[in-house]
Amino acid sequence: MKFHTASTTINTRNLPFFVKIIFPPINWYRSFPSMFSNILSPNTTHRPAMMFTRLVFTLVCTFLFFNLATSQSIGPAPNEVYFVDLLARQNAKSHFTIKYELLDDRRPPLIVRRGASFKMSIALVKPYKPPVDKIRLEFMYGPRPQLGKGTLIYLPVTLNPPEIKDINKWRAKILSVQENVLLTEVYVPPNVAVSNWNLRVSTKQQGSRNIRSYSVRESIFILFNPWSKLDPVFLEREDYRQEFILQDIGKIYIGSYNQPKGRQWIYGQFNRDVLPAIMFMMSRTRLDYAARGNPIKVVRAIAQMVNSHDDNGLLVGNWSGDYKSGTPPWSWTGSAPILEQYLATNGEPVKFGQCWVFAGVTTTVARALGIAARTVTNFVSAHDTDDSLTVDKFFDAKGQPISDVNADSIWNFHVWTDVWMTRPDLPAGYGGWQVIDATPQETSEGLYRTGPASVEAVRRGEIGLAYDAPFVFAEVNADLVHWRLDESSPLGWKKMMTNKHHIGRKIITKKVGYISEAPDTRDAEDITDKYKNKEGTAEERMSVLNAARAGGLSYLFEIPEPDREDIKFELIKIERVPIGQPFYIIVRMYNKAPTKRTITLSLNVNTVYYTGILAHNVKQERREIEIGPNKVIEHRVNVHVHDYLPYLVDYSMLKIYAVASVRETSQTWSEEDDFAVEKPPLTLHVSHTPLTVGVPFGLRIEITNPLDLVLNGCKLTIEGTSLVNRVQTVAIPDINRKTKISHVVQLTPRRPGESNIVVTFQSKQLGDVYGSKSITIA
Repeated sequence: MKFHTASTTINTRNLPFFVKIIFPPINWYRSFPSMFSNILSPNTTHRPAMMFTRLVFTLVCTFLFFNLATSQSIGPAPNEVYFVDLLARQNAKSHFTIKYELLDDRRPPLIVRRGASFKMSIALVKPYKPPVDKIRLEFMYGPRPQLGKGTLIYLPVTLNPPEIKDINKWRAKILSVQENVLLTEVYVPPNVAVSNWNLRVSTKQQGSRNIRSYSVRESIFILFNPWSKLDPVFLEREDYRQEFILQDIGKIYIGSYNQPKGRQWIYGQFNRDVLPAIMFMMSRTRLDYAARGNPIKVVRAIAQMVNSHDDNGLLVGNWSGDYKSGTPPWSWTGSAPILEQYLATNGEPVKFGQCWVFAGVTTTVARALGIAARTVTNFVSAHDTDDSLTVDKFFDAKGQPISDVNADSIWNFHVWTDVWMTRPDLPAGYGGWQVIDATPQETSEGLYRTGPASVEAVRRGEIGLAYDAPFVFAEVNADLVHWRLDESSPLGWKKMMTNKHHIGRKIITKKVGYISEAPDTRDAEDITDKYKNKEGTAEERMSVLNAARAGGLSYLFEIPEPDREDIKFELIKIERVPIGQPFYIIVRMYNKAPTKRTITLSLNVNTVYYTGILAHNVKQERREIEIGPNKVIEHRVNVHVHDYLPYLVDYSMLKIYAVASVRETSQTWSEEDDFAVEKPPLTLHVSHTPLTVGVPFGLRIEITNPLDLVLNGCKLTIEGTSLVNRVQTVAIPDINRKTKISHVVQLTPRRPGESNIVVTFQSKQLGDVYGSKSITIA
């Protein structure tokens, strides 16, 4: 049966079955006006239900008519796609992405690295006919894909495609055909945007304009490729790739340079929601398509987005000591809970972070995206706020510190992230490790971020190279200068001391392939010499002067210090103070002159935030001391527990300032020391071995209260890389003074292999106590 219009003939053999049944009694296209008129007529006798049925039927038939007419006019129906298998797990093995937990989903996404090929299977409705069936892959990036911008890729799929030698061009070919199933290979260029892409497969017949499209539901995550020499993030050493890309647990070092401590940190870059959270975070940057393919721009955006100061980034920084509205920084045990919370709240910044938390998360983000990253700690780290390449401390005539002259500070420790890449934007030789820092200290091009700054450029004092090299250079190699108020000086200040070796005392990161359970530094690698030449060498001074000249600041290093110095002063460094124990300060003075000298000595002890900001004054003393010729005197000041314990702040750090002047010669001297009182670690024990997937086990946590007071508001946070409940927070009873207790939590392994458990303890009186345990799950 055929129906005729002025321009189109429709054969009912092509119509769906239900339409064939209805068509014979109804010459519908002719009766449509009268039907519509009857339905709308106020005099109609039709019942409402019949009226509604006829209206719906008319609209459906009209749609079918125009659809069929259009289809017949542009060509025959194509061989449609009914299923696409991205072979996600198979591809993940060859792309080193098999650890991503997203692949455990029933319909997992494709996670592949650029600069390499992946395979996919396309199933057609009918057997594939090469001369007739035309197939095209359409890869789409962003909300409005466009061919001209490279965000929409049209990729024909054929059995024998023409050879394309350009490594920056997408390619696709059919590897094999089994009737209606095509095994296809796709090459992803090494410069494409690292992001989540979408895929559509379109089919048509040769010479026809009748196209059918199949949208693949699963996302495609394209990552950087440190295994490919074509990618700027290529890393040659396999042990480095295993450590800095695939290792999901590490160590972050905090404390003071003479008492460093290491705490395990679970990077968790393969956790199920971490990669989606990172892609969501990166979608809120201002990077265009080309920038998303450039690792220099990507890591700069990471440093911007991990803090919340710009663009509603990930973490809110807080150094105030008041964390009631969020999580105290020291309670975090890993990056994944932070990223998961950010994703779950649709981008609400997470509270709270400090430098080592910012750095741990930054390392996670870089590794998840395929950029080699390591977390680095710089002990005695300068924060140069005025770009002078010096950290200037000011004291009044009585030796009391003055804090409102400038904002320069010295952090007991500062933590950032090194990432590995080539730097084609810099002269040759400045690739390799690059510093990026998400801690919001100073702005760079209007946003709170630092880097990437070439570590080699910092070592050489080449501060004119992008990005933010002067700031990083000052962090590791600034001179510490003490000034004393002096109205007789043209500057108004007299230089008392320049310490050329105080800043950047120790720079460490975790060793490759080894991690210690204990909160120590046995697993640390000293990389100070990668950032600066050895202190005291001509090369080190040359790099400082080179940086000063480049910044036009050499005059600051030429102001002479007093030349008549016949008293030798020494502030004895404090090695170890367990919390709850007293300590004492010793200043040793040696008179080398043949006559007596009169010394005015001022000592100040303060609790201090690790950023170098003074919190509370604990003790201060000012004495006048006479010392005979060729004599040695030691002046001692005792500090009792009740002097410092009520005033401790984060990380329990104290700072000592010693300032002296000699009446007879006007010689001046100053020195400072930082240390942290030690807290007892948590001790962890498992109830039995071996541990088996799905079988609960007990983790016994032993805690010692070292103080002569009761700990209340006690809480434990437990995180494990391979546990059913990755993060748990449990309240425990008060702990009596000088008492050791045990608490057992039940944990269930989720997957086999090596795993780590990290536990933190906090109470109202004592926090920043932690421990870790390595386990093997069968």
